[in-house]
Amino acid sequence: MLSRIAESMFWIGRYVERAEDTARILDVQTQVLLEDARVDEEQTCRDLLASMGIEPEDFPAVLDIDHVLAVLAYSPASPTSIANALANAREAARGARETLPVPLWEVINTTYRSIPSRRFEALRPPYVFQWVRERAALINGTADATMTRDEGWQFLVLGRCIERADMTSRLIASTALTGGTGEQWTSTLRSSGAYETFLRTYRGVETERSAAEFLLLDRLFPRSVVFSLARAEQCLDNLGGDPRRAGFQDEAHRLIGRTRAELDYGSLADLVAELPEEMERLQRTCAAATDAITRRYFEGAEAVSWKGVRL
Repeated sequence: MLSRIAESMFWIGRYVERAEDTARILDVQTQVLLEDARVDEEQTCRDLLASMGIEPEDFPAVLDIDHVLAVLAYSPASPTSIANALANAREAARGARETLPVPLWEVINTTYRSIPSRRFEALRPPYVFQWVRERAALINGTADATMTRDEGWQFLVLGRCIERADMTSRLIASTALTGGTGEQWTSTLRSSGAYETFLRTYRGVETERSAAEFLLLDRLFPRSVVFSLARAEQCLDNLGGDPRRAGFQDEAHRLIGRTRAELDYGSLADLVAELPEEMERLQRTCAAATDAITRRYFEGAEAVSWKGVRL
């Protein structure tokens, strides 16, 4: 496969997932602000922007939820916004236009057209977040139904899974930073589409520790960090793995496999005690794995800038 096509497929997967998960994070935090009058709006906004990799020196003098929504949702010029992610997903799809199924191109392009037409900007919370989740589900469902499971598909899923692990870690970190009360973890589980599955798994016993454990370590839930990392490993195996060789065979595989193993076999108590720090370390791993994939498969082309990691 041409490296240009491979790179485009990888970033379609990442950008669509980024838009969806940013919407999920914003949905959780705006609900917290609306439902609990005791929450400090300015501090919540600071924590949210910091968890998305925006440096404190870039904060305005007066920080409120409207500014956060502009930076993380509506502004096409903001590199961390949903609008920017959807525009970049469409640009990546245009770069692989000759290999995409027509229905997939049409659903990506139609989603993007809501941004320059200002229909996206006219949507307000919580409806805008629901719209983004529905469009992402439509794009992913169309890809699942129309794409052959060749190398292009593997790169698409690889990008989706790395981004999902990264953004689930941000969702967990944003909840932990804002206090991590029982109500906030419930909102986080609902925003991840995990609440009903979580209750069935834990027999209705809901605690902060079990919520974090489920989102991080559940091996059957597709939005958990461990599930996403394991699926990314499988994609790397399918792309370049030698079935006769054991262990990792490239740097990205080593980074992702090591992190998954540490989560699988590490101490849950230690992980929960330092959630924000552990989640930032996970985000660094996702960034390093992306660089390694770029070097190996995309012929040295620079990875698309992502400001979500604070170095």
